[in-house]
Amino acid sequence: MTVNQKMVFLANVSQKLYIVLLLLYSYRKEVIHMTTLTKDANFNMRINRQKKSDLEALYSRLGMTLPEAVNIFFENSLLVGGIPFDVRLPRYNRETEAAMQEARDIMSGKADAKSYSSSRELFDDLDAE
Repeated sequence: MTVNQKMVFLANVSQKLYIVLLLLYSYRKEVIHMTTLTKDANFNMRINRQKKSDLEALYSRLGMTLPEAVNIFFENSLLVGGIPFDVRLPRYNRETEAAMQEARDIMSGKADAKSYSSSRELFDDLDAE
């Protein structure tokens, strides 16, 4: 590598490093701005008691409270401009999809389902298959 090539290489690296540092500074400034905003409004929601307890235990192990975790979710939502994780419909294999459709059809009365008068009768029928 010639001296000129080395100088061009160092200039490119230096320019990229400058851009990265600028982005980090900008991000840090934005995060500090968001975390120092005055909290002057309330947000209330209803949640299942057991779920709340489980979430409090989980976030406690992570060193934060449930409200802090909710605030982190909100801050990340603002940073990414939406929900900060993928929201998708679950994808099942064909067999599972068919079983779920069969269950829907049975519940809606579109399909007949075998019924049993006892668990013994059910297990006998299963053993016979």
